[in-house]
Amino acid sequence: MKFLDLAKVNIRSGAGGAGSVSFRREKYVEYGGPDGGDGGRGGDVWAEAVDGLNTLIDFRYQQHFFAKNGRHGMGKARTGADGADVTLRVPVGTEILDEDQETVIADLTQVGERVLLARGGNGGWGNLHFKTSTNQAPRHANPGQEGVERTLWLRLKLIADAGLLGLPNAGKSTFLAATSNARPKIADYPFTTLHPNLGVVGVDGAEFVVADIPGLIEGAHEGRGIGDRFLGHVERCAVLLHLVDGTSATIAEDWRAVIRELERYGGHLNDKPRVTALNKVDALEPEARAAAVEALRAVAGAEVHEISGVSGEGLEGVLRALRAEIAATRAAEAAEETEEAPWRP
Repeated sequence: MKFLDLAKVNIRSGAGGAGSVSFRREKYVEYGGPDGGDGGRGGDVWAEAVDGLNTLIDFRYQQHFFAKNGRHGMGKARTGADGADVTLRVPVGTEILDEDQETVIADLTQVGERVLLARGGNGGWGNLHFKTSTNQAPRHANPGQEGVERTLWLRLKLIADAGLLGLPNAGKSTFLAATSNARPKIADYPFTTLHPNLGVVGVDGAEFVVADIPGLIEGAHEGRGIGDRFLGHVERCAVLLHLVDGTSATIAEDWRAVIRELERYGGHLNDKPRVTALNKVDALEPEARAAAVEALRAVAGAEVHEISGVSGEGLEGVLRALRAEIAATRAAEAAEETEEAPWRP
């Protein structure tokens, strides 16, 4: 299945049906009068987060979603049928943005969450509604209310616990393949990964989801390489794993390049907890390995995990570090939600 994380859609709710102008005229019936029914309500447009989807590719082939109009009212005080609703089925983690691509209308992060995007128009009143003691034969009815038409953007941000960062060929896809059942494409050239990949990782009986995104290069925020548009997929992560290629001759500068792109991207990505790992250590001689670890520790100012996605060295330790950060972050988030929740007696 092809991956798509941004889609433009046009939606329109249904118009309400018009009210009816009708009179009851029956032989041998002493009292006639107006009996025009009301128009039916127009259908609504909804968005719902569903399980089993991880791409917006369906919205490449269908961009228009129109709810049905309400039916007109009829005589004998019959109300017109309501128009059918239409629902946009989107993956969990989808943001719905206004036409300006900045105003967030909804953020669907749980399976089953629904949001009303456009309300259908009300049906018009039939002439039965206008009957009074002084106007016993009204000859007018209301038209139905028009529907709402708008253009929206859908932006998918994958739901993951940990996100992988690094330059192209830092070994992110190899790490994901070595620690999970995911099978991302792996090759010895840059930008092998062209779209995000998810994998479920297990350590010490606990599982969490890891997201691998295409590599960043200097100037990604300006569109160089694949750009930074995939960074949105790690905005929801509790922790970031920054992988640095141990065989590179410019380890410190490689680390700085990724950090600069995080700072320029914004979205508080640079404030998230980070675990730093020197990858491909199996390809280094002991002296070169020690020098590489020291260079990375000096620039990162934090503990450096020595790992190899190929040999498996150090993977269990870095997974434990990720799990600890995820648990701490989620606990802090839960505490914040408890404090912000309104008190109810």
